[in-house]
This record gives sequence, structure tokens and C-alpha cells, in this order.
Amino acid sequence: MHPLNTGFLIINLGTPRSASTADVRAYLNQFLMDPYVLDTPWLLRRLIVSAFILPFRPQKSAQAYASIWTEAGSPLLLNSQALQQSLAARLDKPVALGMRYGEPAIRQGVEELLALGVNHIVVAPLYPQYADSTVTTCIDAVTQILPADVTYSVLPPFYNHPGYLQALVRSIREGLPAHWDHLLLSYHGLPERHLQRADPTGSHCLADNNCCQTPSAAHATCYRHQVYATSQALVDQLGLSAEQYTVSFQSRLGRLPWLQPYTDQVLQTLPQQGVKRLAVACPAFVADNLETLEEMGIQGRKTFLDAGGETFHLVPCLNQQSYWTAALAALLEDHSAAARVETSA
Repeated sequence: MHPLNTGFLIINLGTPRSASTADVRAYLNQFLMDPYVLDTPWLLRRLIVSAFILPFRPQKSAQAYASIWTEAGSPLLLNSQALQQSLAARLDKPVALGMRYGEPAIRQGVEELLALGVNHIVVAPLYPQYADSTVTTCIDAVTQILPADVTYSVLPPFYNHPGYLQALVRSIREGLPAHWDHLLLSYHGLPERHLQRADPTGSHCLADNNCCQTPSAAHATCYRHQVYATSQALVDQLGLSAEQYTVSFQSRLGRLPWLQPYTDQVLQTLPQQGVKRLAVACPAFVADNLETLEEMGIQGRKTFLDAGGETFHLVPCLNQQSYWTAALAALLEDHSAAARVETSA
């Protein structure tokens, strides 16, 4: 048996090459044609994407990307690269970055590790909560390109891991303004049917209003349950009462029912409930991106202020904060050690 030479592949969602309409169109095509994202048969998916989305959405999305693009490039890519470099320094092992969509592609990250003699890859999707459209699609992309003589293991969702939660609590505590009335925890949304499809019991998710609080095997793959578990741990450690925070879901697309309440609607109603000074955090994301900087920081801010709010403060994501890098490095080391034991057994 060859000695185990471990490398780490951290994976994030991805970003267009530039904020041009052409590059955004290519990115959206790759993203939306993923069957884990748009879960319809290929022919119908191709029709929806080509006939109803790509002729119209890229120009609007390109404008959104342009509003957050920096001279150095995409904020998500820059934050992810900084995290990769910090992790490599802490782990003293090869760490590669792959984007599920766009570049650097997952294939590039895998090939970079293989060129360094790695024969076991720890795959780390940078998503705290589980979803097929984030975690599963990353694993599927890796397994399709791995050589047969290279083993791999996957870092599980870390939505309730103490190290992640401590970093998140510190990030929010340090990012809150001096004066605020209410904290909105806005997570990326999912179509309800994605939860039901991922439910191994076939009958638990969304069966009733208390499904996330009722113990079930479904919770291991239930995004909604894990969102509420993260949120409860956060507010407990922050010492918030039920009246001081709201959990909501953003970024819905299409007419099918998505997880509720919807963030844009919450932003419109909070001022009517007396909330004038709002702080917002986005715990589904570990790095700032289009959904945090533009959808929340620009669109969300306008929605709240137009509805009568007075101040809107967006708490930055964890990005490459040293305490987050340390927590993630510890997570990866612990997982790697367990994988070595399992591989040698």
C-alpha cells in the first residue's frame, strides 16, 4: 500500500470570468444546466434555459456583477483565493481551489493536486448547510474526474460544528453596528421540492410546521433543518430574544414554491413592525459574493429603506478572517486524520 499523501480541495460556487454580458451568459448556462440546480429532464431544462432565461437574464445579471466587481476582479474569487492561501500556510499541505462553475474549475484544482503527488483528496465544499444543489453537485463533479488510484473523502456540512459557530458568532458580533433594532439572518433559498427530493424517508420534510424540530433521519440532508439549527445556535450565543431576529430566504427563481419567508418580503414588512435600524447577516455563505454584496447590500438595502427603514447594515461574511481560517483548518485536519484511520483500517 502506498503511503497516503493528502491534499485539500476547497470548492465554492463560482463566478463569471468578467462582468461582461457574454461571460455572464456562459456562466449562467453552465450553472442552470446543472441537473442538481434545475432538476428537470435535460431537454426541458435546455428549453427553459435557452428560450426563457439566457435571452434576457444575462444583461441584468451582468449589471449586478458590475456593481460589485473590483479592479482586481470578482470578490468571491478573491476571497476564496485568500482563504486558500491562508489554509495552505496553516495546514502545510497542498490546498487547491476549484469553482463548481466558472474558473478555476474543479478539474484544474484536482490536476494541481495530482501534479504534486497527492493520492488522497479531502474535498471541502464551502457550504455550511447541506443541499444537493451545492454539496452533492460538487462531489459528483469531483468523482467524475478522479483517477481510479486516487482516493477521496468529503468534509461533511459543518452547520453545527463548534469551530464554525464560534467564528460566525465572532464575525457577527464584531460586524454589528453600534445601534441596531433587529438582526435578519438571510439564507440562500431552495425550492421546496429540493428538500423533499433529498429526504431519505420520503415523508418527513415539509410534512408539517414542526418537521425541522421533530427528530428524523431526514435532518442529515435537510437544508431547512440545518439552517434553523445554525440560526438557533447563533442567537443563543449572541443572547438574542425571539423578537430580536428573523430568519428568511433569498434568491428565489421561477414560480415554484421556495422556502419561506422570502427575504425581499421580510425587508418590506419589518419597518411596518417598528424595525428602523436593521443589521443583516448571511450565514449560508462563507465568502461575500453577488448574493450578499449586490442582492442584499444594494437591492435589499433599497427595499428596506424605501419601506420606511432608517439604517441598513450588512455584516460581512467570514471571508479570510484569521479566526475563520484557523477554525476551517482545524476542521480539515480533524477530518483528514479520521479519513487516514478509516483508509488504513
